[in-house]
Amino acid sequence: MIELLRAAAEEAPHRVALASAAGVTTYAELVARAETAAAELRARGVRRLAVLDPDHATVWALLAACSLAQVESCVYPVAATEETVAELRERLDHDLLATTRELPGPGLLCPDELWAGAEREDGPVPDGPRPLLVLTSGTTSGRPQAARHDWSRILRVALRIRPTPEQRWLLAYAPNQFAGLQMLLHVAAARATLAAGRSFQPRDGLEAMRRFGVTHASGTPTFWRFLLAELRTDGEPPPPLEQVTLGGEAVPSAVVEALRATFSRARISQLYAATEMGLSISVRDGEVGLPLSVLDETDGEAELRILDGELWVRSRSSMLGYYGDEPVPDDGWRATGDLVEVVGDRIHFRGRATEVINVGGVKVHPLPIEERVARVPGVALAHAHGRPNALVGQVVALDVVLGGGADADAVDAAIREEFAGDPPAHRPRSITFVESIDTHGGKLLRGRTS
Repeated sequence: MIELLRAAAEEAPHRVALASAAGVTTYAELVARAETAAAELRARGVRRLAVLDPDHATVWALLAACSLAQVESCVYPVAATEETVAELRERLDHDLLATTRELPGPGLLCPDELWAGAEREDGPVPDGPRPLLVLTSGTTSGRPQAARHDWSRILRVALRIRPTPEQRWLLAYAPNQFAGLQMLLHVAAARATLAAGRSFQPRDGLEAMRRFGVTHASGTPTFWRFLLAELRTDGEPPPPLEQVTLGGEAVPSAVVEALRATFSRARISQLYAATEMGLSISVRDGEVGLPLSVLDETDGEAELRILDGELWVRSRSSMLGYYGDEPVPDDGWRATGDLVEVVGDRIHFRGRATEVINVGGVKVHPLPIEERVARVPGVALAHAHGRPNALVGQVVALDVVLGGGADADAVDAAIREEFAGDPPAHRPRSITFVESIDTHGGKLLRGRTS
């Protein structure tokens, strides 16, 4: 991380690295903070540091400082409750937490203490491992795990990014997420500018796009669904984006079509990555799913194969293992948990293995159902999941958010008509209209029954 920031600061020290409602931070300021904090961390003998701070510039500088000082860093979710913070600190053995929040317990360090002294240049990046912990989203398991990475592996892709200082990227992922970390690395490598909204909600993301002249934006399909809904209601023209990127979830074709129609000048890309496996595949053809040809590629960052309908990955930037567990083989294949189907010359995602709805022995994938429901007029968002049933174990249930002015009875009838010709196991048996659907880290919360 520090290598990228130093290169950007050397080229243009006063270029804005981060713009937000709190103000702007230049590359020179980030480097000065990081180098001073790295020297202070070394002087204190710190080896491991947890970070919890709402200021993105603070998090960015501390990550760079830890990468320079060979301190293992781990960013906590900014919205974590006191109970969650305490549980994470105990489970991950974090005796020291850098935070501005008033929390109970010992081992709290205000980040300002690390760069309160006079600015001083730290030495070169030392040889040896530079560890990093990245929390998983916990959207399916309910409890985030900590993936152990090394900066040298994480930086593999970023070091090949060419400078594009004219780009202005939206920060739509929290820095505690792997996707958020990748965004910090990408912007630093491109020597571009990162724009942050007041929150990671799509409404605030849209406001930041307009306020800071964002040209490039990456988010989950769920984020883009809600942002498109905001655009339909606010009456303002869409921002003139040049690049729209989707990742973190399976990408429905309806979302791609809507993005293509809304941002007609933008190139649409998809990223396939995971906290455990690092950045694996980037697809820029604007089509849903992955091209079948990726199974033949052996010279990229990752190799993919399909076994029994599940995608497996062998990645050069994968994690070393989970915290507290044995290391994983460096070059080993890993099951992703993503169920896929080959359709023509494309690989289509059908959902997570943990999300399959078992209806009397028939396995029903929720994503194709959600995609069809989303195309029904009057539906803004849909979530398919299993509901316990005494006779068949589970039946398909739907939570549906209505679009503005839609009639619930009419939408209910239209959804049932859409599935009338399907096998009984695939038909939604209950449709509940809700004001909102729970999300976490920009993704729909999955793996639940009701």
